[in-house]
Amino acid sequence: MPSFLVHVVIENKPSISDPEGETILKDLVLKGSFLSVKKIRTAKMLKFKIIEKSKSLAEKTIRKLCDDLRIYNPMVSKITIEVFDD
Repeated sequence: MPSFLVHVVIENKPSISDPEGETILKDLVLKGSFLSVKKIRTAKMLKFKIIEKSKSLAEKTIRKLCDDLRIYNPMVSKITIEVFDD
């Protein structure tokens, strides 16, 4: 069976504030004269290696894992899942 790399990005929903991103913007980026940057949002990434029959099954398995194990809080966060051939 093939193996896949699965990247799960966890970030706050757009309506939820991101103090870490705001701090990076105000205290680092704008002070460094990158005035064209208007917003920064931070996120966490989890990287999985999984053996599964197909990319779609790999995504489905990791999504179920994230939901069942409460890897993220769906009330304030959203996840984006990308699957790559290993």
